[in-house]
Amino acid sequence: MVTVVFPDRTSAEYEDGVTPLEVAKKIGKRLADAAIAAVVDGNVVDLSFPLRGSCEFRILTESDKESLEILRHSASHVMADAVMRLFPGALPAIGPAIEDGFYYDFDVARPFTPEDLEKIEEEMRRIVKEGAAFTREEATRADALKMMESAGQKYKVELLQELQDRTVSLYRHGKFVDLCRGPHLPATAKLKFIRLLRATGAYWRGDEKKQMLQRLYGTAFFKKEELEAYLERIEEAKRRDHRKLGRELDLFSIHEESGPGLVFWHPKGAVIRNIIETFWRDQHVKNGYELIYSPHIAKVDLWKISGHWDFYRDSMYSPMDVDGQNYVVKPMNCPGHILVYKTRVRSYRELPLRWAELGTVYRYERSGVVQGLLRVRGFTQDDAHIFCRLEELEREVAGVIEFGVGLLRCFGFSDFRIRLSTRPEKYVGTIENWDKATSALKAAIENLKMPYEVAEGEAVFYGPKADIDIKDCLGRAWQCFTVQVDFNMPERFDMKYTGEDGREHRPIMVHRALLGSMERFFGVLVEHYAGAFPMWLAPVQTMVIPIGTAHEAYAKDVQRNLVARGVRAGIDLSSERISYKIREATMLKVPYMLVIGDKEVAAGTVSVRERSLGDQGASTLDVFFQKIASSLGSPVAGCRS
Repeated sequence: MVTVVFPDRTSAEYEDGVTPLEVAKKIGKRLADAAIAAVVDGNVVDLSFPLRGSCEFRILTESDKESLEILRHSASHVMADAVMRLFPGALPAIGPAIEDGFYYDFDVARPFTPEDLEKIEEEMRRIVKEGAAFTREEATRADALKMMESAGQKYKVELLQELQDRTVSLYRHGKFVDLCRGPHLPATAKLKFIRLLRATGAYWRGDEKKQMLQRLYGTAFFKKEELEAYLERIEEAKRRDHRKLGRELDLFSIHEESGPGLVFWHPKGAVIRNIIETFWRDQHVKNGYELIYSPHIAKVDLWKISGHWDFYRDSMYSPMDVDGQNYVVKPMNCPGHILVYKTRVRSYRELPLRWAELGTVYRYERSGVVQGLLRVRGFTQDDAHIFCRLEELEREVAGVIEFGVGLLRCFGFSDFRIRLSTRPEKYVGTIENWDKATSALKAAIENLKMPYEVAEGEAVFYGPKADIDIKDCLGRAWQCFTVQVDFNMPERFDMKYTGEDGREHRPIMVHRALLGSMERFFGVLVEHYAGAFPMWLAPVQTMVIPIGTAHEAYAKDVQRNLVARGVRAGIDLSSERISYKIREATMLKVPYMLVIGDKEVAAGTVSVRERSLGDQGASTLDVFFQKIASSLGSPVAGCRS
C-alpha cells in the first residue's frame, strides 16, 4: 500500500502504483479536472507518475506557481511539433521554459519571418485542439541514441552522448516525440492562451564557433487576461526602450565607425551622468570613503598576479606593445587599488580602508550580446574596495548593504530582491573564514529585515557574495548591487598589515558596486522613468518659451534669473509656432515650461505648464521658484547609512 500525506498533514492509503490523477479523482472530480501535475516528496511530477511507499503529496492546479513553468515547457514541445509539421527537415535542438515564457532552437534552411510566426502559432492552435495526451516513456540511453540517429536528430544525439544516465525519458504527444525530463501537462488541450513573440539567431550551446540556429520565443498563460496584461507590458517596454528614448531625447549614441558597445554621451546625457556621479561622490565621502583614481592600462604581469590572465582572459582585450612590454586595458579596478594599498606598511589602526573609484574598464563581449547601454564593451563601474580585519567584516558588510539600499532608494527604487551565494565546491581560503564571511553577509541582510534567498554553492571561488536585484516600474528585475568577500587577492598580492600584537596579518578584501555601472544603471533609469526623469535628474528642468520675438528679451531675463538660482533652464528662441514649441518641450519630457506672451511681459509673470498636468496658470517667478526649489536637489535624506 501507499501512504499519501497531504499538505494539511492528513493521510490516506492507496494501492501501490496509484497515480496522482487517480488520487485526485478519489478526492473529487473538480480537483481532478483542475489538476496540472503533482509534487511528491518535493519533486514536481506528471499526473501519471506511479506512487510508491510513503510520500508527501500535493496536487498542482493553475493557481500554483510551479504550474506556469509546466505549461510553458509543454508549449515549447507543441511549438516544436508545429515547426516540424510546417518545415520538413527542421532539426530541433533545445526548448526550455524561461522566466517569462519559453523558447526552442531550430536548425532550419532560412531565418523565420514574421509571417512564419503567424503560421506556426496557428498550427499550434490546431495541435492544441487535437487534445493529444502528453505521455512519458523511458528508454535506455543506447535505444534513445538509435532512435534519434535514425531520425537524423543530430542535436539530440549530441545531448544523449554527453549524458551519463543509463536510462532517459522521452515525451510524446501525437506523433511528436522529444528527449525531455518533464514534467508536462496531462494533454495539449490545457494550452489555451499562447503567443509567439519573436525569432532571433542563437549559436548552438552559446558557442559562436558552432552552428547558428533560429530561436523562437513565445509565452503562455492559463488565463486570457494574464496573457493580455503581459503583452501590454511588452508594448510598454518597447515604448520605454532606452535605445529608442536615447535617440529621441538626444542622450547618447553608439557608432559603427567606433565599434559596438562603446558609448558616446551627448550633452543632455552627460548632464544626467554628471549629476549621478557628483551625487555618488558626495554620498561616498559622507559614508567614510576616500576617492582614488587608477590608470586604464597596466602590464600583463599585474593581471597574471591577480589571476585574471588565467581565469578571465577571454573577456580581456589583446595585449599592446609599449616599449617592448605587453600592456592590456583593464577589465577590473581591484588590482590598482591593491597596488595603492601596498605603497607602504599598513597598521591595524588605519583599517578599515574604504576606497572608491568611478573606474572605466573594458571587457570583450561578443557582438551578438552587445545591447544598447545594458551590455557594453567599455563602461564605468561605481567601484569600491574595503580592506579590513576579519573582526570588522560584519560591520563593514552591513554598512555596504545599508548604504547601497539607501542610495538605490534615492533613485526611485523600492522593491529589492537579495540573493546570498555560498561556498562552491572549488574555493580558496579556509572553511572557517568562509563561514565567518557568509555569517557576516547573512547577519547584515537579516538586520535590515529584508527577504532574501540563498543560492547554495553559487559564490565565486574567492569568497561569498550578496547581490541585490531592483525591480522597475514594469516589475522587471535588474541586478546592480553586489558585495563580495575576497580571500584570494590578498593572498596573491601578499597583502599585509601590522596587528596590535606587532605581527603581520592578512587583510580581508571586500569588492562592492552599488549601482553597477554608469552605462547600465543609466539605461535602467531611462526605462524606469520612460525618459521623464524626476526634477533633480532632468537635464533641462525648465524650458522658457517666448511666443514671439517681442517677448524674447523678457524670456532671456527669466532664463538668466533661473540659471542664477541653480535651475537648469533652457530657452526656445526658434521661429516655430507656440503650439510646436510646447509640443517639442513635452516630447523632450521637460518637467516645466514657462510660456511668455504679451500678458506675461506686462505683468512680470510667467504662464506655467507642468509636464503631466498641463496648464497651471500664471505665476510670478519667485512663487514658481519656491514651488520647485525643494525638488531641484537630490533626495539625500534616504541615502545616509
